[in-house]
Amino acid sequence: MLINELKKLSIEKQVPLWKRVAVDLEKPTRQQREINVYKIDKYAKENETVIVPGKVLGTGVLTKKVNVAAFNFSEEAYKKISSVGTAITINELMKKNPQGSKIRILG
Repeated sequence: MLINELKKLSIEKQVPLWKRVAVDLEKPTRQQREINVYKIDKYAKENETVIVPGKVLGTGVLTKKVNVAAFNFSEEAYKKISSVGTAITINELMKKNPQGSKIRILG
């Protein structure tokens, strides 16, 4: 369902970002991305919005205010990100920012 919505939004708004996320989510579970909090802290800039087409895991510390959208969060990762920035689902990000502007894919 989410994959179909991403593809549909990509076509409607002509935003290749959503198509790329859909393609990444179509992969088998064992090939989907898993990113730890410390990598988000390392590669994301202050106040940036990043999207993880996979799962965010809780290893590490987040020192910057970052908005993170992901397919899934571990409980630990959700707590760590929410205490400093924002943790939302990909679906929520699609509704907030259908144009996909100023979003970077991590992973």
